[in-house]
Amino acid sequence: MNDKIALVEAGGTKFIVGVGDASRHIHARTRIDTTRPEETVPAAIDWLRAQGGDYAAVGIASFGPLDLDRTSPTWGHITRTTKPHWSDADIAGPFARAFACPVAIDTDVNGAALAEWKWGAGQGTTSTLYLTVGTGVGGGAVVGGRLVHGVSHPEMGHIRMPRHPADTGFAGHCPFHGDCLEGLAAGPSIVARWGASLSDLPADHIGHDIIAWYLAQAVQTFQAILEPARIVLGGGVMQTAGLLDRVRAIAWEHGGGYYAGDCRTTLVNPGLGHDAGLLGALALALGAADPR
Repeated sequence: MNDKIALVEAGGTKFIVGVGDASRHIHARTRIDTTRPEETVPAAIDWLRAQGGDYAAVGIASFGPLDLDRTSPTWGHITRTTKPHWSDADIAGPFARAFACPVAIDTDVNGAALAEWKWGAGQGTTSTLYLTVGTGVGGGAVVGGRLVHGVSHPEMGHIRMPRHPADTGFAGHCPFHGDCLEGLAAGPSIVARWGASLSDLPADHIGHDIIAWYLAQAVQTFQAILEPARIVLGGGVMQTAGLLDRVRAIAWEHGGGYYAGDCRTTLVNPGLGHDAGLLGALALALGAADPR
């Protein structure tokens, strides 16, 4: 039986497309710029065909929001997104038609959460929450070996936030909710306030404390709801020197020792590095190929 798996990390800036297998070996990969769906998706399919085209499954870890209801006529479509031209785009369907094999699709953060739980920083735990803080903010959670879904996937980046006392004059950057977590802590909101990324601000700039404060409030919220054994904080903003330690300290101070999880040890960096996106797609695809 063919064990090749087609992998698609569908991002708002680029698609990373690869071929892997169940042993987590990635045999080939390429980058395709995210332009319009009618250009980017066929380019990804053409590249996968050029690698042989016979796949046991396709795994797609995509930016969203996504329709994940298998009974819906728009399953596998992006729904309402700020990415121009991509609202209502069918992501899963073209791959299913091209390769006639099982297709698994979920959000990029859900894919990363599953991969980190299976093979990365959350390995060995019963529950792992993954939160990415970059161009946007998103999160996924694995509890008891399964991704958490409701009617659709979680939108952890859009929880409402208390305001930092030194940040009340900023309206927020989210086009849908203004000052939600994404609107206050994502990369574009940082640039909108201070004209530079967090990592480029001076070490004593108040922005470091403000962003850490918002992320610490989010950590407490997710602790209260899920009490995950591991909280993995990834994304470009989290690469700022010292930010993770600031979030740990503030979350611990404000949590008052109430939660079962000790955020000083449960908050960690991702463990899968630059392969996290493709490995997220692989983790999703393995479930499609062997749905048990």
